[in-house]
Amino acid sequence: MSEPAKMIPIIRPVMDERELEAAGRPILSGWVTQGPEVAAFEGEFAAAVGAAHACAVSSCTTALHLALLAAGVRPGDEVITASHSFIATANSIRYCGARPMFVDIEPETFNMDPALVAPAITERTRAILCVHQMGMPCDLKAILAVARRHSLPLIEDAACAIGSEILWNGAWEKIGKPRGDIACFSFHPRKLITTGDGGMITTSNAEWDRQFRLWRQHGMSVPDTVRHGAREVIFESYPELGYNYRMTDLQAAIGREQLKRLPEIVERRRFLAGRYRELLAGVPGLRLPEQPSWARSNFQSYCVRLPEECDQRAVMQFLLEQGIATRRGIMCAHRELPYAGGGERLPHSEAAQDRSILLPLFHQMTEDDQQRVALALRQAV
Repeated sequence: MSEPAKMIPIIRPVMDERELEAAGRPILSGWVTQGPEVAAFEGEFAAAVGAAHACAVSSCTTALHLALLAAGVRPGDEVITASHSFIATANSIRYCGARPMFVDIEPETFNMDPALVAPAITERTRAILCVHQMGMPCDLKAILAVARRHSLPLIEDAACAIGSEILWNGAWEKIGKPRGDIACFSFHPRKLITTGDGGMITTSNAEWDRQFRLWRQHGMSVPDTVRHGAREVIFESYPELGYNYRMTDLQAAIGREQLKRLPEIVERRRFLAGRYRELLAGVPGLRLPEQPSWARSNFQSYCVRLPEECDQRAVMQFLLEQGIATRRGIMCAHRELPYAGGGERLPHSEAAQDRSILLPLFHQMTEDDQQRVALALRQAV
């Protein structure tokens, strides 16, 4: 009797003894909370994406919350964003006491449709929060033009987009060099690089960066790194409301090692995405990811749209029985209870959730793994 085929997961982090050794540095130093490793990680991340400032926090959700606060979003305000995103995007707006105003996506890229942004602006609109969904850069030029025309800050939810690139004034630049005002990243294990969990905020605004650093540590006037290194007694104060949004040195040490791997990880994922395109070519009705000429995705996820006659759950179940993990299309926040009842009509967003699935894609994926996935998907549809 033959053994069952090994399970092919949807994602697998890239880690080995290098991360283990990196985590040992803060453990042996005795400084495991926010400290020198965090500061080093921030500097290296800023350099990697071309940002003036980078501030490490506990997650991308907390990064988005602080970004919106810095942009001036307060109770009663409205923020234009995509429903077709992980619910943290909408939640971060609600944390400010504001209301997310959802616009539909472009079905080809799964990103916010720039043509729908201006019509959604009202006298209560305080900011625009765009999403680089699944690592595919959104149309920043078009959205930024609307934001600047209406004097609105533009925040990029770049949770999935580390390593992605956009053609800007004739040159390829990394997502994270904020074209708008602030960009926010995630280091969750589903992302290309991970610190277990964690986030990063990049900006060109030095005052906002200072504010992020104050808020992430309870609003403490003097960072503990300064206080512990002082030769005189320092009493800190708490001049405004802050949060416990810090990253630890344990996480940052791992993040620094992960960041070194990023170019190789991006190159490998783009190669695997190209192989999927070859292996799945010609499957009737199956739509593969489309990449605009001005965008280079990191392919954080490989999302395919199923033929019309296919049942999403049945296809996923068939693949699971073949030992292949998948995920349904990205969720729509307006369909969840905390945001239901707004009356939004977002047909492209809903179709993307209901008609798409995410296939396994990870650095260690082998040629045999991809062939198994492609063959099973062909059989399923």
